[in-house]
Amino acid sequence: MEESTRAKIMRLLGWGQTAIHIGFIPAVLLLGYLNADPKPSLLRLISPLAA
Repeated sequence: MEESTRAKIMRLLGWGQTAIHIGFIPAVLLLGYLNADPKPSLLRLISPLAA
Protein backbone atom coordinates (compact mmCIF):
# COMPACT_ATOMS: atom_id res chain seq x y z
CA MET A 1 0.00 0.00 0.00
CA GLU A 2 1.36 3.39 -0.92
CA GLU A 3 2.20 5.89 1.78
CA SER A 4 -0.24 8.50 0.43
CA THR A 5 -3.08 5.96 0.46
CA ARG A 6 -2.20 4.93 3.99
CA ALA A 7 -2.21 8.59 5.09
CA LYS A 8 -5.63 9.18 3.50
CA ILE A 9 -7.09 6.13 5.23
CA MET A 10 -5.67 7.19 8.59
CA ARG A 11 -7.07 10.71 8.14
CA LEU A 12 -10.49 9.25 7.23
CA LEU A 13 -10.44 7.01 10.32
CA GLY A 14 -9.55 10.02 12.47
CA TRP A 15 -12.49 11.99 11.11
CA GLY A 16 -14.80 9.03 11.63
CA GLN A 17 -13.67 8.58 15.22
CA THR A 18 -14.25 12.27 15.92
CA ALA A 19 -17.72 12.15 14.36
CA ILE A 20 -18.68 9.16 16.50
CA HIS A 21 -17.35 10.78 19.67
CA ILE A 22 -19.25 14.01 19.03
CA GLY A 23 -22.46 12.46 17.70
CA PHE A 24 -23.07 9.48 20.00
CA ILE A 25 -24.78 11.19 22.95
CA PRO A 26 -26.98 13.46 20.77
CA ALA A 27 -28.03 10.40 18.75
CA VAL A 28 -29.00 8.51 21.91
CA LEU A 29 -30.97 11.52 23.17
CA LEU A 30 -32.74 11.87 19.83
CA LEU A 31 -33.70 8.20 19.74
CA GLY A 32 -35.02 8.41 23.29
CA TYR A 33 -36.99 11.55 22.47
CA LEU A 34 -38.52 10.05 19.34
CA ASN A 35 -39.55 6.83 21.09
CA ALA A 36 -40.86 8.44 24.30
CA ASP A 37 -44.53 8.26 25.16
CA PRO A 38 -45.58 10.97 26.16
CA LYS A 39 -43.00 13.23 24.59
CA PRO A 40 -41.24 15.56 27.04
CA SER A 41 -40.88 19.23 26.24
CA LEU A 42 -37.66 20.24 24.52
CA LEU A 43 -36.61 22.34 27.54
CA ARG A 44 -37.03 19.39 29.90
CA LEU A 45 -35.05 17.20 27.50
CA ILE A 46 -32.11 19.62 27.33
CA SER A 47 -31.98 20.76 30.95
CA PRO A 48 -32.34 18.21 33.75
CA LEU A 49 -32.97 21.08 36.21
CA ALA A 50 -36.02 22.42 34.34
CA ALA A 51 -39.19 22.02 36.38
